[in-house]
Amino acid sequence: MNNTSKKTLNVLVACEESQRVCSEFRKLGHNAFSCDILQCSGGHPEWHFKQDVLEVIKNKGGILQNGTSKFIEGNWDIMIAHPPCTFLAVSGAKWFYHPDDKNLPIDQRRPHPKFPNRAKDREEAASFFMALANANIKYIAIENPVGIMNTRFRKPDQVVQPYFFGDSASKKTCLWLKNLPPLKPTEMVDPGEFIEFGSGKRLPKWYSDGLTKTKNAAERRTWRSKTFPGFAKAIAIQWSDFVIKESENNYD
Repeated sequence: MNNTSKKTLNVLVACEESQRVCSEFRKLGHNAFSCDILQCSGGHPEWHFKQDVLEVIKNKGGILQNGTSKFIEGNWDIMIAHPPCTFLAVSGAKWFYHPDDKNLPIDQRRPHPKFPNRAKDREEAASFFMALANANIKYIAIENPVGIMNTRFRKPDQVVQPYFFGDSASKKTCLWLKNLPPLKPTEMVDPGEFIEFGSGKRLPKWYSDGLTKTKNAAERRTWRSKTFPGFAKAIAIQWSDFVIKESENNYD
């Protein structure tokens, strides 16, 4: 599937330092920018807003990582958002309460001694997620793992895996969509290798490799958050084609 239309979309990829999705939109000729409070690792600071994405949405631009200002003409046509999942994912639920209180009703449990502010962090993360979901942009996709937003907000419109798009790996990803269709699998492959530990815990190999390749918690979060290449390509091609066709139909 190739984007042959002359229409150029203004694309914002929120909370993306890797620039993987942004780069795929750029390959199609779109006016795409990544945004994150972290510096980009994708090699294109001239496409990266290193600041609060909510300000970039409101102002239709801001200061790029290379120090120049950039403001788009018109509106953001589409936003792909990857809000931080540390405090939202079900995998982190064990860190909310004191391990000695696991048999008590939730309202009687003490905060985890290592993470006493976890509940506050979760509320702030949920508020940020909803701010992105309610942004004044016509086409929005938000991705996150299974977590509290499945009940706080609503059930996701689609759940995908990297192996739906040609990447032999497992990473269950929920998609909440605004005016966008579900993605169509492009190449179904095997779900990738898994590593089983002595404790019985089983992890995808790519995830397990990240535990040894990263030096600290911050690096591990960045490693886990990167979008697989085939998934990124499907996002850019399928949704840009859809938005362009929609705009052409509305124009007609």
